[in-house]
Amino acid sequence: MQLNKRKFDVVVVGAGGSGLRCALQIARAGLDVAVLSKVFPTRSHTVAAQGGISASLGNMSEDNWYWHMFDTVKGSDYLGDQDAIEFMCREAPSAVYELEHMGMPFDRNPDGTIYQRPFGGHTANLGEKPVQRACAAADRTGHALLHTLYQQNVAARTHFFVEWMALDLIRDADGDVLGVVAMEMETGEVSVLQAKATVLATGGAGRIFAASTNAYINTGDGIGMAARAGLPLQDMEFWQFHPTGVAGAGVLITEGVRGEGGILLNANGERFMERYAPTYKDLAPRDFVSRSMDQEIKEGRGVGPHKDHVLLKLDHLGAETIHKRLPSIAEIARKFANVDCTKEPIPVVPTIHYQMGGIPTNIHSQVLTVGADGAEHVVGGLYAIGECSCVSVHGANRLGTNSLLDLVVFGRSSGRHLVDSELVRGSHKDLPKDCADAPLARLARLESSSSGESIQDVANAIRASMQKHCGVFRTSDLLKEGVEQIAQLEQRVQSIHLKDKSKVFNTARVEALEVENLIETAKATIVSAEARKESRGAHSHRDFQERDDANWLKHTLWFRDGSRLAYREVQMKPMSVEAFQPKPRTF
Repeated sequence: MQLNKRKFDVVVVGAGGSGLRCALQIARAGLDVAVLSKVFPTRSHTVAAQGGISASLGNMSEDNWYWHMFDTVKGSDYLGDQDAIEFMCREAPSAVYELEHMGMPFDRNPDGTIYQRPFGGHTANLGEKPVQRACAAADRTGHALLHTLYQQNVAARTHFFVEWMALDLIRDADGDVLGVVAMEMETGEVSVLQAKATVLATGGAGRIFAASTNAYINTGDGIGMAARAGLPLQDMEFWQFHPTGVAGAGVLITEGVRGEGGILLNANGERFMERYAPTYKDLAPRDFVSRSMDQEIKEGRGVGPHKDHVLLKLDHLGAETIHKRLPSIAEIARKFANVDCTKEPIPVVPTIHYQMGGIPTNIHSQVLTVGADGAEHVVGGLYAIGECSCVSVHGANRLGTNSLLDLVVFGRSSGRHLVDSELVRGSHKDLPKDCADAPLARLARLESSSSGESIQDVANAIRASMQKHCGVFRTSDLLKEGVEQIAQLEQRVQSIHLKDKSKVFNTARVEALEVENLIETAKATIVSAEARKESRGAHSHRDFQERDDANWLKHTLWFRDGSRLAYREVQMKPMSVEAFQPKPRTF
């Protein structure tokens, strides 16, 4: 087959917050950058982020980056790398002010400064009291961020490949990445996009679970590409359940509701978080609140005919405050829960929301792998940023509003590192002759299959299995059974069948390719989770209920080859301050 080939200095896969911020840095430096996206850029999943972006601006009361760092390390249950966390928290104010100067429409205080709301786990003076640190654009912060960055990229003449799907990385004999093989979704035409540097910014993979706040596009495409290229995946056992998804719908209700004063109630009308977190109450970190809600439901204090959810009460805030600070939440409550939240509470339940693990990187966002000698090595020409990456600023549990911060801080810093590197100033390396063989073979197998299973049947089986075996609370038996089921489902993925062989706007072909990425993500998650014999952050293990720093203060690395595991040390040494030593988490 004759393949189209295009050359760029840098190819960025993904047009969410991190991909756009990285591309903007590169385009402004005069380099030739292409951005691939499965959807129009402003429909990337960053658009769904609601509550805010954290930065220690101190606009509402005293705050500083060191307190923000403490909250992030503690929130991560001490699995976060402290050098990366310090870097992110130090960079936060300048990153937010930069967005403000780009025109991002933050909410304002009467004096014109950026309004900041309270958020779960945000404290002053190393946990002494809550602090208002979340910079917000009502409850549409991600929407404002994404549109701002897209407009800036248009002005900078970034080249967009819209409705294109990256299929696989291209690696040469040295292990360097030379670009991607990609498919135009409308026509099914496959092309090689050659680059001196490739940046994976493909977002999370929450669609491996049946109940998720994630968009349908979040299928772990970058995770699957990295795994098939022989690269490890780090800390995939850690998935954050957001405490407040609309019961039965999975649509996100921002933590900003609780930041503005909303409270959680059980069937008895009790504000139950006061029992679990006497100091932080409803603004404890997400893993803690999710487990508390699940406990209330399991002990029979859930609400509704099936007693399977709790209530989020915000009517006491007043209609004026709700429509000013939380307009989208009022709309979501009406559309997805049939509730007028200015008069009645919203039914909510913990729902899969965010992937803490991903492709391991260093502080410059360069992808890392482990060589035959057991030492860590940088993968030449490959970067990863955003939710698909794991520089490990989130560890075992992400602090609310640090996701948008992660996107812009590491999007900007990876762009700076690329612009300053000799890599993009040199010439393109020669492509291997077989660079597109593997993805073309996968497509050919789909085309040639005349019978087999439905794509959606297999995808739904993966989601059902992950939901059952890898939920809020996990046990050894559940996880072991899940490992076996996902292994069986991997075989079923190989027999999926395209009923419609049309190449024009054939969503089935895209969905089949996405299922191949879902199964890699699911395998990495369930195998890593089954092996971790402790409870830490979002990984809550009924058979090992204590955190075990002596044996498990380490990052998990999962390799596709043989589904094998390795481990690496947590970076406990910050850049310039004393390390925060692990302590029991109390709220």
